[in-house]
This record gives sequence, C-alpha cells and structure tokens, in this order.
Amino acid sequence: MAIDFKKTQKDLYQPKTAPAVIDVPEMLFIMADGTGNPNTSEEYKSAVEILYGLSYTIKMENKEILQYVVPPLEGLWWLNDGSDEWYKDKDKYCWTSMIRQPEFVTQDVFESAKTILSKKKPHLNLSRARLEKLTEGLCVQAMHIGSYDDEPRTNAAIMQFMTAHGYACDISGKRRHHEIYLNDPRKTAPDKLKTVIRQPVKRV
Repeated sequence: MAIDFKKTQKDLYQPKTAPAVIDVPEMLFIMADGTGNPNTSEEYKSAVEILYGLSYTIKMENKEILQYVVPPLEGLWWLNDGSDEWYKDKDKYCWTSMIRQPEFVTQDVFESAKTILSKKKPHLNLSRARLEKLTEGLCVQAMHIGSYDDEPRTNAAIMQFMTAHGYACDISGKRRHHEIYLNDPRKTAPDKLKTVIRQPVKRV
C-alpha cells in the first residue's frame, strides 16, 4: 500500500478543531516564494503548478523506491508591511508555497525531476523552486472547517489558547503563519474545506 502521511502522521495533518500544542519535526519540502493575492495572482497559480508538477514527477520516476501519496499543498504566510492584521488586504501577502517530500528525495533527484518537467512544460520557470528542510518546532495548531475567508475565527481561538496556556506567538524569520490545505477548493464546497492552521509559539 502507498504511504499517506495524512494517515501515518495524523498529529500533523488531522488535528482537532480545538487548538493544541505540537512540536513539529524537521521535514523536507519543495518550496516556491511569491507575493500577492492567491485568488488572483498568476505568480501563485504558477507556483502551485510547479510544486505539483515536480512532486508528481518525482513520485512517478521513483516508484520502485517508494509508493506514496503526494502530500497536500501547504503555505507559509506573512504581510509585506510587517503587520499582523491578517485577512484584511490579500494583495499585501507574501508567501512560501510548498509540498512535502519523502526523505529519499535528494538534490540530484530534485534536479532530475526539474529536467524532466521542463521538457513537458517548458512554460514553467522551474528556477523558482527549491528543495529545503524546515523545522517548525513548538507550535499551536487547530483544524479549520469552512471557507478560507472564515479563518479568522479559528485563528482567534488559537490566539486565545496561547494566552490561556502560557504561550506567545513567535513569528520571525522562517517561523510563519502556516496553513495546510487538505481539500481541492475547486471540488469542495467552501463550508466543507479543511485547513490545518498552525502558529509558531514560545513559552512566556
């Protein structure tokens, strides 16, 4: 059977709707950076196509090494004006979109996938993509069920949980507001969407 991280690591991908603390380990990702509203930005659309294209190329070219389900799309988000007023002006968004990779994926495997994909989809700027490890460490997370525009409700619950349990938000550098998208919004009703929302924290 193919390995599915969403099932083998439910603590990372299937949290409860009530916020909880988690220590997120090091993981390997293909990443692409950009700015702007994800609903209208061609840069975002292109980044997602690159990430999925490379991820599925790696999967298909390495079937003899490991059978696995390509993990969901994820995103690190922040604002280009340094504020924390989320969801108010999406045109100000900065983001790193990313898809997790199995540990067998080396830089050579990644570069080989880029070569193969560049021949199939020459319109993609694959220089935007990179292979990088990320260790988030201590975080508070919760499952948000509903539309992306309704995420402030779950984010507020996370912030209240932090305050009540002696934590403070610790966004800095690569410690960012993090979202994991478990559904395809093109095929799922907005009120049924499931999104893991994760915030980096520190003890106070």
